[in-house]
Amino acid sequence: MAAAPLKVCIVGSGNWGSAVAKIIGNNVRKLQKFASTVKMWVFEETVNGRKLTDIINNDHENVKYLPGHKLPENVVAVANLSEAVQDADLLVFVIPHQFIHRICDEITGRVPKDALGITLIKGIDEGPEGLKLISDIIREKMGIDISVLMGANIANEVAAGKFCETTIGSKIMENGLLFKELLQTPNFRITVVDDADTVELCGALKNIVAVGAGFCDGLLCGDNTKAAVIRLGLMEMIAFARIFCKGQVSTATFLESCGVADLITTCYGGRNRKVAEAFARTGKTIEELEKEMLNGQKLQGPQTSAEVYRILKQKGLLDKKEWTEKPGELQSMESQKSRHDLKHDLT
Repeated sequence: MAAAPLKVCIVGSGNWGSAVAKIIGNNVRKLQKFASTVKMWVFEETVNGRKLTDIINNDHENVKYLPGHKLPENVVAVANLSEAVQDADLLVFVIPHQFIHRICDEITGRVPKDALGITLIKGIDEGPEGLKLISDIIREKMGIDISVLMGANIANEVAAGKFCETTIGSKIMENGLLFKELLQTPNFRITVVDDADTVELCGALKNIVAVGAGFCDGLLCGDNTKAAVIRLGLMEMIAFARIFCKGQVSTATFLESCGVADLITTCYGGRNRKVAEAFARTGKTIEELEKEMLNGQKLQGPQTSAEVYRILKQKGLLDKKEWTEKPGELQSMESQKSRHDLKHDLT
């Protein structure tokens, strides 16, 4: 007897969530493994006098967060979160990271115990031991396995079908490959790796570097200075990952789309760079600029910066010298030479 098709729910419907919904909605119609209807949880808003869910379900377009791109008719917007995730086999989390605790608390117990999840959320949280990954929060609260997807993926370009790559990190490769099947297209090419924590950290930390790149643009520092900020930012991302990731960190992961490619595209085309440039030019607050420039979207870079600062402070690592001088902290480095080079760059 054939297994029942897997039901998919997308938890989130912003710019990136809607772009992913377009991919998934088109893919499931061609693959018998997945149920043909995709539910998408939408935080209900009124747009031009109409409910956003009604607009999506009738006009098949998220006119607020992804205007100009039609969504497949089998993507159904649902305003009630519990109803959206009910009986879902595959959950795709794509919301601002500051809301993940509340979302998980609301849906825990609403999905099957053998459900699988993937997070596209670019951010981190703080826990008793310092760093807390978003995937860990979901895994602990809901008791399900979680993969992560991070890459050089500006949502509007993905929705337009422009070629790009991305990376799925999964502690259980079989689950990562299942999500690759759900999400990959000829123009959205996916590599699956088992270094999941590093993949996720890349997605969060690159937004901090993008803020620095935006400051460079706002202060008219030039491309040479901006390139230095990006290079040094990548070095600090690697150092941070080596200290805080539980397992072995592979340098090769930083050469995947989730690493250097995502860092580059975010530092040149992302919203964190854009708002940081305006901050340096205008003197307005980040909160003011977020409201003026992002049409309801949320920045991740400034909040992630604050979280990383508190994590480093808790561990006594605010002085960069401590990153390389604490005994045993960087024992996972491939060689003495790499330790020496890292210390030189960070200090």
